[in-house]
Amino acid sequence: MTPSASSPAQVPLTGPAPERRRELPPPPTALRTVRNIGIIAHIDSGKTTVSERILHLTGRTHRVGAVDEGTATMDYLPEERERGITITSAATTCRWGATDVTLVDTPGHVDFTAEVERSLRVLDGAVGIFCAVAGVQAQSETVWRQADRYRVPRIAFVNKMDRTGADMDRVVAGIRTRLRARPAVLQIPLGSGPTFRGALDLLSGRPIGPDEGSAPPEPTPAERAAAAAARERLVEAIAETDDALATAWLAGETIPEARLRESLRASTIAGRLSPVLCGSAVRGIGVDAVLDAVRDFLPSPADLPPVEGLDPQGGVPEVRAASDLEPLAALAFKTIADTTGDLTFLRIYSGSLEPGSPVWNPRARKLERVGRLYRMHAARREPLERAGPGTIVAVVGLRESGTGDTLCDPAHPIRLPGAAFPDGVFGVSVAPAAGADRDRFGESLRRLAREDPTLRVRSNGETGETVLEGMGELHLEVALNRIRRDFGVPVVAGRPRVAYRTTLARKLELEIRHIKQTGGHGQFAVIRCRFEPVPGSPEVEFESEVRGGAVPIEYLPSIERGVRDETTRGAGQRYPIVGVRVVLTDGKHHEVDSSDMAFRTAGAMAVREALRLCGTVLLEPRMRLETVAPEEALGEVLGDLAARRADVKEVGHLGDDSLVRAEIPAAETFDYATRLRSLTRGRGVFTLEPLGYAPAPAAVAEKVREADARAAAAGR
Repeated sequence: MTPSASSPAQVPLTGPAPERRRELPPPPTALRTVRNIGIIAHIDSGKTTVSERILHLTGRTHRVGAVDEGTATMDYLPEERERGITITSAATTCRWGATDVTLVDTPGHVDFTAEVERSLRVLDGAVGIFCAVAGVQAQSETVWRQADRYRVPRIAFVNKMDRTGADMDRVVAGIRTRLRARPAVLQIPLGSGPTFRGALDLLSGRPIGPDEGSAPPEPTPAERAAAAAARERLVEAIAETDDALATAWLAGETIPEARLRESLRASTIAGRLSPVLCGSAVRGIGVDAVLDAVRDFLPSPADLPPVEGLDPQGGVPEVRAASDLEPLAALAFKTIADTTGDLTFLRIYSGSLEPGSPVWNPRARKLERVGRLYRMHAARREPLERAGPGTIVAVVGLRESGTGDTLCDPAHPIRLPGAAFPDGVFGVSVAPAAGADRDRFGESLRRLAREDPTLRVRSNGETGETVLEGMGELHLEVALNRIRRDFGVPVVAGRPRVAYRTTLARKLELEIRHIKQTGGHGQFAVIRCRFEPVPGSPEVEFESEVRGGAVPIEYLPSIERGVRDETTRGAGQRYPIVGVRVVLTDGKHHEVDSSDMAFRTAGAMAVREALRLCGTVLLEPRMRLETVAPEEALGEVLGDLAARRADVKEVGHLGDDSLVRAEIPAAETFDYATRLRSLTRGRGVFTLEPLGYAPAPAAVAEKVREADARAAAAGR
């Protein structure tokens, strides 16, 4: 789906240059040995197994946790251990030699993409895990694009080289074509599938075997020859990004390994190259080399530009260097609801934080106080007395601050850009099983929505029912289970349904006169608005073109709030309104009878009147679909997709199977898993990713409205 605009911390903000130029302090020397990295990948690529192997190699754990056995350290939620998948991102810290590594293991399922989004927003580097058999899959593309958005440098690890059908060359080709990245292959595999023995490092010539102390494998003469050719290609790839090195290489000079590593590090940090390694995490082959690559090629906080934000009062750009000498600037990127107090995860960009520190939230305009400060090891909290720049920590005690909020020095305010989160595409009606639980039910929904920005709670405008919207059926199922298990509230839920939206059918300009006189102070608000459809936008935009004080500036936020409240409610319809720009062009006010409430009411009235006069267009969510099926079932799979109104974009091959990429309405995906299993005798697999909203065909829109009318008549 199309996220709202958001600038990453490493991207220069547009706008005027800062008014106050100053000398920025240098980062502390110790910061150069810090790495803040994330593990990102498609589901079942082996992310958590890599994370568990890293914890074991660095001495953080004494045994390697297994996902299938429910013993993984990083998958600590009961729901994760029961399902064998990662649902929430988990952070830990470990030490590799002299390097301190903060590692965040992120989910690979598309329903939990918000966990990846907010993690990448604050991380300095990432390791992309790819299955050597399946290659670059749909969610691999999604997380790679998310990392592109925040300009996060990456290395790639081709995992599961010991599986039958493993093909590193195909994965590297996919990284180049599907991800539009420039891979720099640092290793070649020694064998593949059942014959996989290890890898050969192209820079050092060192063979790499299991990390449990076994002797490294001996390459064959043919493998040595293949490595020599691959090394030439690697040097050429590095030279293409380094003019000085290219000159030496073209002159036939022998380039030292240290010089190649230095150049590759600079190109990786700049996003020009992505080093690629290979191995098998489950067999302990190659993960130690991944840690070496994290240390050698990914950036420390000291390698990145100062973080940029805005002065919340004047809108002037501000910068903060990664130094203790700078005022505090931290970004809250994750909140976990807890009965003893919400746990808020922070990335500290500048300054330092201690328990009891007062911090300013410029969005809420509130002064908060940090209670306790922790370093996290998955679910375990390790108390800290102080945290400095470049660190990722968790705090308790914050009441008003949540995901996306900046916490800063009250005397030196700054607002940092947050992450972008998509709207949900599926919804389910929910209610407490008993009326006595209504208050606890409402509180549990509020806390879940605070914890997960892609969970939205809204009240249906027609029926008054509570609707919980999320990224998919699994997302909603997990949320409902958490209400029952974590919050102890029995709930009843309807069947999942599509989260449709509506937008205006045409452009319109109108005047609203909200004038009431009942004795004493009355209500007076006159506004003239222009409503414009904005195709493809997931938002409602509000602008003011009023000049000369026809509507005093203090009433503009009230008009905007009235507009937004009404579009969120759907203005008496079943679905929220999106893709609209509302421009305030003129108005009138009264010195005595005008008020915030009067102009807020006028804003809501304008939305209702606009819908009455120009009508609406139903928008349906669409999904990006990737299906892998046996070649003999391709015809039936394509026929089924055609019946589901899918727009097939590509048909190709993945090994011996067929690969189909398409775009499909979300409403047509509810029984797709069952149907695909039937068509392929259980051998077909698929992935879905939210793509955006598009106008529904007239016949579909009519059926949806008829179904809504029947549901309303039945009181649902």
